[in-house]
Amino acid sequence: MTERHGRREFGTLRLAGVGRRFGRHDALADLDLEIHRGEFIALLGPSGCGKSTALNCLAGLLPLTSGSIRLDDERIDVLPPERRGFGMVFQNYALFPHMSVRRNIAFGLRMRRMSKAEVRRRTEEAIRLVRLEEHADKLPGQLSGGQQQRVAIARAVVLEPSLVLMDEPLSNLDAKLRLEMRTEIRRLHQTLGLTTVYVTHDQEEALSLADRLVVLRDGRVQQVGTPEDLHTRPANWHVADFMGYRNLLRLTAGERTGGAIRVEGRGLRLEATPVGDIRSGQPVVAGVRPEDLVITDSADPGGNVVRATVDVVEYQGREHAVEAWTDDGVRLHIRSGRRPASGDEVTLRVDRARLLAFPDDLGSGPAPAEPEPPEGARQVAVAGRGLSA
Repeated sequence: MTERHGRREFGTLRLAGVGRRFGRHDALADLDLEIHRGEFIALLGPSGCGKSTALNCLAGLLPLTSGSIRLDDERIDVLPPERRGFGMVFQNYALFPHMSVRRNIAFGLRMRRMSKAEVRRRTEEAIRLVRLEEHADKLPGQLSGGQQQRVAIARAVVLEPSLVLMDEPLSNLDAKLRLEMRTEIRRLHQTLGLTTVYVTHDQEEALSLADRLVVLRDGRVQQVGTPEDLHTRPANWHVADFMGYRNLLRLTAGERTGGAIRVEGRGLRLEATPVGDIRSGQPVVAGVRPEDLVITDSADPGGNVVRATVDVVEYQGREHAVEAWTDDGVRLHIRSGRRPASGDEVTLRVDRARLLAFPDDLGSGPAPAEPEPPEGARQVAVAGRGLSA
């Protein structure tokens, strides 16, 4: 590892067996991860999964209970935060309210006792990068949320850190600003050649930004992979649940034929693609995305169809979000360009490659809940309808 213009250059950041315990609770356990220079890594998972704990351990804000962190051959988990050379962007911006945008960005450079000319050069370049030239002399309170977050990002990158850590930086912004700032963050990452570790609970945000995702649950890694890997081939139903597989159905595995397995129960009988080692008679969770349940008008739609009754329809621009129920009380979420009406009987088709069957690992937490259909859905349900292969 070398230093260049105050920036610690490295090839690989290695986390080996990293753990953090609070009392008897493991907030993070056995985290093994290699991050290469220039990568954008997203730590993804629900609240309390350990992603912010992992980030704070990297930053040096929390000491490790176990494991080690190395930049190339140098162990850094024993170093204080200020000696690690990392930049940090917080959820709440953490700007100095009495300082202008320019002074906020320059603060860290001044603390490093750089020359006035170098401080001025770097600060003006950072202001230009985040497109705040017209706001450089304003106070944070005079800026919008998105502008304040730009200041926080500029303050982190102006130090030319070896690694930028971002802890849910967009969670306080409205939907439009979140989209704009996502683009800005990715642009800065690419323009400056940054290495970034980004914490979020928003799977769409993670998919759009990251080179690789690390999905955490209860302090443990569930899967590491590219956005495409996790989107199309989640390792277990916990990852699937977080990656948009809203239809998670507790069923039983039947006969296995070639690359497919039959799953059945509660009036359902389908062909699915198994993920992991599944045996006949074993409890499974079958998952399918709403957009992969296709409304069909075909009189003979072939195998893997569901017949259900529409309950709720929501207009969402080009698509409609539809909630339907089978007569056996199975709720299904559908996304469709068509707009059925409440009470309509629909036939849905699902490709077996899009229906994934996972082991129902009750030992690692509760399986997805099976809701009861509302009274209105009971009244419009059509007797004898369900899923069949």
